[in-house]
Amino acid sequence: PVLTALHGTSLHVQASKKNVASAPAARSYSQNEDAMQMARDIAQRRNIPLAWVQATLAEARFLPQVPRLMTPPGKRIVRNYTVYRSRFVEPIRIRAGQRLWQENQATLERAERQFGVPAEIIVGIIGVETIYGQQMGNMRVLDALATLSFDFPAAHPKAASRNAYFRGELEQFLVMNYNSGVDPSSVRGSYAGAMGLGQFMPTSWGQWAVDFDGDGKIDLFRSTADAIGSVANYFVAHGWKPGMPAFYPVQVPSDETALRTLLAPDINPTFSAAQMLSAGTRLLDGGDKHNGPLALVEFPNGSNGPPFYLAGTENFYAVTRYNWSSFYALSVLELGAEVKAAYLAQARSNNAQTVQNRAVAP
Repeated sequence: PVLTALHGTSLHVQASKKNVASAPAARSYSQNEDAMQMARDIAQRRNIPLAWVQATLAEARFLPQVPRLMTPPGKRIVRNYTVYRSRFVEPIRIRAGQRLWQENQATLERAERQFGVPAEIIVGIIGVETIYGQQMGNMRVLDALATLSFDFPAAHPKAASRNAYFRGELEQFLVMNYNSGVDPSSVRGSYAGAMGLGQFMPTSWGQWAVDFDGDGKIDLFRSTADAIGSVANYFVAHGWKPGMPAFYPVQVPSDETALRTLLAPDINPTFSAAQMLSAGTRLLDGGDKHNGPLALVEFPNGSNGPPFYLAGTENFYAVTRYNWSSFYALSVLELGAEVKAAYLAQARSNNAQTVQNRAVAP
């Protein structure tokens, strides 16, 4: 369901924050033999009329900005969680998330009961991805996926695997729109092809999106309920364990060799609590009794100070299945926590006001 910087097996590609529309004079893929061969393959493999697939791909246009957005930066970027966090855990998103929670309280509670995923995790995801629908992307998904399928930057270190990935996404996008009767050229999303409130890639939409409002169709653009249920269902499919914390605070070992050993697996939960304790790590808030693998995760702060560390559980890892990034995962968790606190504070204030009004009523 979501899109993020494509790392490892992540199914999502971070949604573009720039609403850049397709250039009307852009190069068409109608004369691209690679595209037309793919049309023939899709028509045969998926039993879709060849004329429809060819005509649809012929409408696709090359977007020159998309390969640039996929190209790794030439210079090394200093990782700074404080700066990264400030983009997502901020007043605009918190207020918008509070409104979404108030308007969809019953739906969030139903999703939490059915899937075991806390409401604040679902709210955190939708807030980080699209500011609760305010920024879902304005590129034609057909153009973006065609560009990434046939003109993916060859200089990218993982060009072959990324090219294959996006061709799979383009095929699924065509199939899902043919089956639903939607004009593929009308669908807008991110520069990587992510769509809707939760920024689902086409394969994620096909595998994990659900009709959570019961209207007989899945609409991740206009149905907040469908988006809520789909995000929750995605987490269940990617290993979310109800009731388990996402992380524990830690004090890391002073021994550099032990620290490097614990950090080596990155965000992959690898060590038991006993192994981390024996390496000199202190697990706080009950982490020393955790049953299951843990990952020691480092959060550099650049010029804002020294790094800090957390022990990530399998649930922290599940959040990174949306986007293979520890920074992303922690921002989702922290935004969700801030929105929950704001929502509960408002609910308490409303209840107190109601009690007061009843007390003074004649």
